[in-house]
Amino acid sequence: MIFITVGTQGPFDRLISTMDKLAYELPEIPFVAQISESNYKVKNMKSLEFVGPTEFDKYFSSAKLIVSHAGMGTVISALEYNKPIIIFPRLAKLGEHRNEHQMATAKRLERLNYLHVAYDEATLRNKVLNLLSGELNTLHRVGRYASPQLIDSLQDFISI
Repeated sequence: MIFITVGTQGPFDRLISTMDKLAYELPEIPFVAQISESNYKVKNMKSLEFVGPTEFDKYFSSAKLIVSHAGMGTVISALEYNKPIIIFPRLAKLGEHRNEHQMATAKRLERLNYLHVAYDEATLRNKVLNLLSGELNTLHRVGRYASPQLIDSLQDFISI
């Protein structure tokens, strides 16, 4: 199953329409999308306007791949769950967000080699297909809690 999430900042029709077209091409793979208040009418995948925390965890846990906007909550969840994720940043210049912070986030996390990023619809399609054929994988993992080293560093910093 591929789980797609756009977060709660409003519709992200460019992501949803791209994934809906791909779901049509891959009918043997279930696609589930949290779409917010999308203007795009989904035709080929299960769509949910809102997903509560328990349901979100259920979809996240069972997904083979996560495709998402560049929201840090989803990114951190993917790293915790050790799930491959492709982020597709919202673009302010297209009216998808109020500024380009998602683009900056995507570029930085890509440079750190934490995740996969697609900057356009064709690249998103290709990366999904590559992952499904086994060419992409999880690039980085973080623990659910801070490491002892991080806690020690923070304690040292605070006590200075």
